[in-house]
Amino acid sequence: MPTAPSNDPAQPGSAPEFEAILLVSFGGPEGPDDVMPFLRNVTRGRGIGDERLAAVAEHYHLFGGVSPINQCNRDLIAALAEKLAERGVELPVYWGNRNWSPMLADTVAQMRDDGISRAVGFVTSAFGSYSGCRQYSEDIERARNAVGPDAPTIRKLPPFWDQEGFLAAMADHLAAARQTEPNAPVVFTAHSIPDTMAATAPYVGQLNEACGRVAARTGASQWSLAYQSRSGPPQVPWLGPDIGDELDRLADCGADAVIVVPIGFVADHMEVIYDLDTEARQRANILGLRFTRVSTVGTHPAFVKMIAELVLGPPPTPCPADCCLR
Repeated sequence: MPTAPSNDPAQPGSAPEFEAILLVSFGGPEGPDDVMPFLRNVTRGRGIGDERLAAVAEHYHLFGGVSPINQCNRDLIAALAEKLAERGVELPVYWGNRNWSPMLADTVAQMRDDGISRAVGFVTSAFGSYSGCRQYSEDIERARNAVGPDAPTIRKLPPFWDQEGFLAAMADHLAAARQTEPNAPVVFTAHSIPDTMAATAPYVGQLNEACGRVAARTGASQWSLAYQSRSGPPQVPWLGPDIGDELDRLADCGADAVIVVPIGFVADHMEVIYDLDTEARQRANILGLRFTRVSTVGTHPAFVKMIAELVLGPPPTPCPADCCLR
């Protein structure tokens, strides 16, 4: 159990006034038999048939039906536990997903059974949008309601797009790539969302500011922001340009190389290893562009330190009540 409560993250052996940390993430299949049930969970209520899902499932089957995201989360939890131990803090770190095992409601039930009454929630989504922020708050409350009146209270931390540890880790990885391709234009990428969702969220503004800060730290003066992983019907406007269109533009402008930075993702999961490492790389090869994909923050020490400081420090300013509406 945690040691005596304190809100000073610099004090060795200190812990804030909660009893556990809950890491909340998207989830992903861990074998071929998981793929279709997982995709049905992701698209529940959207009227998407199995025929269309089967096409997406092939992306996962290229990698044995396994998304790296769950192992990435296991690695992050282990790194966070190690960082907390360095500070003399013993806090259990639980993990629950939106779409696949370990499911969030099951994790909250386990927390209740373990006697946890107060927890802080860290969501693996850096930027504010309905799907990346508010929906996770709704997921947490839905899980608590499913567990019942004895469910622990869970204070969700807001998105961390402007935190020093996130920006430093991203800049460190970009700087390493620029040593090999110092003159290549940089394309930051994030998950596209519908224009209507973007209109009620700070998503685009946060992305542009974070990209500018990371680019400035590395001296990358030629950069742009593109989007990837669009999944909606073609008649519904989503954020653009798409990464493929941006690669076309750079090739038309005479570029012979490109550095792609998936700033909108914190782990090298399927939307990175397929949408970028497979599809975008193939497009770049056809266009004659040397293609370098920068790593996500993953378990970079600066990022792990940031999480420890967020969960141990004073509560950050919460999101506005009307932020990131659907």
